[in-house]
Amino acid sequence: MPSDTAAPLGGHSLLLLLVQVSTLLCVALLLGRLAERLGLPALLGELSAGVLLGPSVLGGLAPGLRDWLETSSAPQMHLLDAVGQIGVILLVGVTALEIDLGLVRRKGRTSLGVGLLGLLIPLALGVAIGFAAPASLLPADHDRGLFAFFVGVAMCVSALPVIAKMFADMRLLHRDLGQLTIAVAVVDDVSGWMLLSVASAAAVGGLTVVSVVKPVCWLLLIVVCATLIVRPAIGWLMARVTAAGTTIATATVVILGSAALTQAAGMEASFGALVGGLLIGTCTRETVGRLAPLRAVTLSVFAPLYFAEAGLRLDLTVLGRPVIALAALCALAVAVVGKFAGAFLGARLAGLDHRTALVLGAGMNARGVIQIIVAGIGLQLGVLNTAAYTIVVLIAISTTMMTPPVLRRALSRIEVNEQERARLRRSEKLVGVS
Repeated sequence: MPSDTAAPLGGHSLLLLLVQVSTLLCVALLLGRLAERLGLPALLGELSAGVLLGPSVLGGLAPGLRDWLETSSAPQMHLLDAVGQIGVILLVGVTALEIDLGLVRRKGRTSLGVGLLGLLIPLALGVAIGFAAPASLLPADHDRGLFAFFVGVAMCVSALPVIAKMFADMRLLHRDLGQLTIAVAVVDDVSGWMLLSVASAAAVGGLTVVSVVKPVCWLLLIVVCATLIVRPAIGWLMARVTAAGTTIATATVVILGSAALTQAAGMEASFGALVGGLLIGTCTRETVGRLAPLRAVTLSVFAPLYFAEAGLRLDLTVLGRPVIALAALCALAVAVVGKFAGAFLGARLAGLDHRTALVLGAGMNARGVIQIIVAGIGLQLGVLNTAAYTIVVLIAISTTMMTPPVLRRALSRIEVNEQERARLRRSEKLVGVS
């Protein structure tokens, strides 16, 4: 009898997927270690791995090899995308385990003020340069207003996974300023996903009251349900899971399930992963400590693979056109000034000192992979073309590269207190450091 089930993955496609994953991961790890030796975050080298294996470098030097890998084939890229999406979802989830919710609550007003002002200023500047952008950056059937809105969203977001991994690579997550930066990034991340939901809805069916109100209503519903219903249920469940392997499996199901729920609600999977990780993080220290292997595998395997995969669509050859290169420089300048000024000004208005404001401005300036996701959605919806996508990705890489030197300089003069030392000891237990 005929079967209605889908055909299994073909042997050639499986072979290509295995070659792609192993090659990307190998190059990402090598470049990540090189970046660390140069005093840069490992994720910068990992992002560069995709650029090296994509059309920008390998496509020009060895097009035959790149064609064999079929990195430009849509079905094959979808397989690789699926692996990468699992990686970024787990990365956001395990990052949330280390967020000190007590500090976030104590600094709630500060993080809200800094996050919103750090969002609105670059959003306004991004919309302005979107209206002033050359026509060569717009698709053939373009809507300049929608294009400008997408550019504004891309400029205003900060990448919570990238910021968290960068602070982890620099061993700064245990610092109060590291925790405060993560708290501000949470505010920025939630607001950014809401804006992206509005922009995506506008690209599909036009900007309406429903497209604006719906994401806000879903956000409020998710927060209320997570606090009143899901959090006690997860605490009860995790308390009854004692074996380390079962704890890891249960935590993974919670993170992936939360991501699925927010994706179904029309928001983004990463936001659900953040909520799931936060809920697990409220469990006992002993329970969270058993998740060390999950965190280790995520940070050492899935995260590098995702960052490398994100760079494959970058095409640096478009910068050979002077108008595109000039537009890229202007966009980078606006992105850096807008985000840094917004976070810095928000921190100063909140009563924080100059050095603290400098750390927050530098930390929030890292766009990383979230900006790449925004650009990818814009490319998929036809709002951005390849040139505009490349510029946005270059901004993500450039701002991530700028951040560590400023952070090190600003934090070098701020002494580590006893609470920060205790938080570092708990973090080392979580990652299995003796």
